[in-house]
Amino acid sequence: MPTPFQKRVYAALEQVPRGQVTTYKQLAECLGCCSCRAVGQALKHNPYAPKVPCHRVIASDLTPGGFMGRCRGTALRRKLDLLAKEGVRFHAGKLAEPSRIFSFPDRRTYSDFPASPRLRRAS
Repeated sequence: MPTPFQKRVYAALEQVPRGQVTTYKQLAECLGCCSCRAVGQALKHNPYAPKVPCHRVIASDLTPGGFMGRCRGTALRRKLDLLAKEGVRFHAGKLAEPSRIFSFPDRRTYSDFPASPRLRRAS
């Protein structure tokens, strides 16, 4: 069962539209959290994928980052395939179009993101 923090990470991530990405750092800042690693750990345990699109979160250096707790291999290939289906491409290991980075409307604390009804029903 997801923790309240994890549910808030998932609720915030639901704002990132198809065809765009955010970074672990931006997601953490949006939540008022100082740890992008905590966000990564929450995403690693996302039981709602792909409805909560953890594949849309990349590293701050615009590399793909990890997926399902892995930074290479079939898990990373799956992340890249999911992003490619949404039109998000990587070239030489970096996001090819930085204009695809989603900007959260304003900085909020994670308490401003209650779990969405979909997440409440699933828990």
